[in-house]
Amino acid sequence: MGLLPDEAKVLPPPGIVNRNSVWFGLCGWATAMLHNSLNRRPALKAGVHRQALFITVGWFIGYHLTKFENYKYATLDRDMSEYIRLHPEEFPEKALKTFAEIVEPFHPIR
Repeated sequence: MGLLPDEAKVLPPPGIVNRNSVWFGLCGWATAMLHNSLNRRPALKAGVHRQALFITVGWFIGYHLTKFENYKYATLDRDMSEYIRLHPEEFPEKALKTFAEIVEPFHPIR
C-alpha cells in the first residue's frame, strides 16, 4: 500500500517537473552545498556525485509529495461534491445575470 491507498491509482500521475519536485531538488542541492561548506571543501566542485544524489532524492520526495497532495485534494473535492449532491436545499441555483445588469451605468464627468 505505501503512502497512498489503492484508490489513488486512478488519478493521473503528476508531471515530472512540478513545483514540489523542483523545490525539493533545489533543497537537496543546497544541502550538499552546505555540507561541502561546513567541511571546508569547495562548494561547487567537491562531491559532484553527492550533489546529483541529493538532487535526485529531493526530486523523488517532491514527486511523491505531489502525488499525495493530488490525492488529498481529489478526496476533498469528491467529498464536497457528494455533500452538495445530497443536500441540494443548502445550495440553491442562482439566477443568471447579464453583464449589463451587474455593471452600473457609466456617466463620464467632463
